[in-house]
Order: sequence, then C-alpha cells, then structure tokens
Amino acid sequence: MKTKITELFGCKYPIFQGAMAWIAESTLASAVTNAGGVGIIAGGSAPIDYLREQIRICKEKVGDKPFGVNIMLMSPNAEDLAQLVIDEKVPMITTGAGNPGKYMAAWKEAGIKVVPVVPSVALARRMERSGADAIIAEGMESGGHIGQNTTMCLVPQVVDAVSVPVIAAGGIADGRGVAAAFMLGAEGVQVGTRFLATTECQIHENYKNLVLKAKDTDNAVTGVFSGSPCRGVKTKFTKKLLELEKKAAPPEDFESLTVGSLRKAVVDGNVEEGSFLCGLIAGMVHDVKPCAEVIQEMMGQAEKLLNR
Repeated sequence: MKTKITELFGCKYPIFQGAMAWIAESTLASAVTNAGGVGIIAGGSAPIDYLREQIRICKEKVGDKPFGVNIMLMSPNAEDLAQLVIDEKVPMITTGAGNPGKYMAAWKEAGIKVVPVVPSVALARRMERSGADAIIAEGMESGGHIGQNTTMCLVPQVVDAVSVPVIAAGGIADGRGVAAAFMLGAEGVQVGTRFLATTECQIHENYKNLVLKAKDTDNAVTGVFSGSPCRGVKTKFTKKLLELEKKAAPPEDFESLTVGSLRKAVVDGNVEEGSFLCGLIAGMVHDVKPCAEVIQEMMGQAEKLLNR
C-alpha cells in the first residue's frame, strides 16, 4: 500500500507504532519497523543514557529501515533528548505535550523528519507553520493522555486544515479502522493499544491480560478535574482516583497516588497501584501475536475493504 506516508518515510506500510511511555522500547519498535511499519521509542522522562542505548540497539536491529523517537516536550529532559536524536542520527521523531518550534531548525538541519501529535485543528496548523513534515491527529479514544475530539471528528478537520500528510490515531486496531482512517482523508495510521498484545511487547503479563480481558466498557478516564485527562483500563486504582475527583481532593493527593503508577503497571504488573493505560479499542483485542502478523492482517483487511 503506497501513500504519502510510505513515500515520505520509506516504510512498506503506512502504520506507526504509538510511543507508549515505559512500553515502547527497542524490542517493540524494531519489531514494528522490521514488519514494515515505523517503530517508535518513547522518550518520556527516561535517562538519556538509557535512551541512547535503546536507540543504538534499535538501529542495529533495523539497519536502514525507518524508526523514530518520541519527545515529550514538557519532560524535564526534553532539551537533552532533542540533542540526543541529532547526535544519534535518528531519522524521524514524533512530539507531544508542547511546541517543538525552538528545536525545529536544528532537527531540520540534521535531516530529521518531525511529526507532532495533536489533539486539535489549531495545534495542527501551528505545527505545520513550525515546519512539521506530517501530523498525527489523535482522537480521545487513545490510551494515555487525551484531548476532547474523537478520531472520527478530528481527522477530517485536520486533513482539511493542513497541506502535510495526516496520520490518524485513536481507536484503530484492525483493517476496518485503517480503511476508515483513509476514508477520512488520512495517509497513514498510528496504533498503540493493539501492539500491547504482541509477543515483542515487554509489558508485564498482568498488563497484557487486562487488555485481553477488557470489554468495551472496561475503560476509565481519570485526571479530568486537573486538566490532564488520561485513559486506561478500569481497576481498583482508577476507582480510587475517580473517588478522589468526586470529592474534589487537593491536586497533591491525586499526584501522590499517580507518581510512578505507570512503571508499577508496566514493570511490576501491580493491579492495586498501577496505571494500565490503553485505548477504548481494547475490547477488540483478544489474542497475543507477533507484530508482523498483526500488521499483515491489519493491512490485508484494509486493502480488501478499500478495493471493494
């Protein structure tokens, strides 16, 4: 399947792997890239030495195939990571939680393609003016931190608003979602939750099992009152957080519970204190497969639907 995204990034399939913090490391990213997509290593607030190692491992595994790094611009080490991707000659990056404008000239000079993740049309336009090569329009169906627009509403509006290629994200886990994204005007898709249930994903088995067992209603959004809504699997932990919100508890009480909660989920599988982030589409994920099989099935189904 050739699109503006496959041409721009030199990938076989127009599918990006979501940059899930604590989850998207070299093993998962390289598996997605070697399967024909574009794997992404999540920068988050991880130590720079660790990220350098992950980038080098990924480069060794994928050769000259495309992969990227995600930079959370509000992270305390964002400036160091912005320089690291230049030093390590990373071919492309995705960005979130801020404006990459001050780094754009240096990235462009280094030949790095920049793809910001946006939750709104206004931010998409701003990112295009800053020099973005493509835009990821992410609907609120996604796992983790979310905006207010749904994928169905956001993607076509972003497509109409910018001239660069648009990648749809949020609620895409099979070929039907891919086909729908293309019908909305997208040139590619970003998938996160479906890759949680893959053999190469290094999360704790408890995490994978929660995703596999999730029904369409087993999802909760916390942090709305603080202005930082976050989507994940319903657990006793999310119930605690929602109860705090109902009581209008001080922000510090909420923060004391959430600090380190993602690591507790990903690494420890702690269902009492962990934050198991995933999208609304988890109810469609029922089995664990290699990334290559997931991508082939997804793209094969999409091509059949689009060629009807």
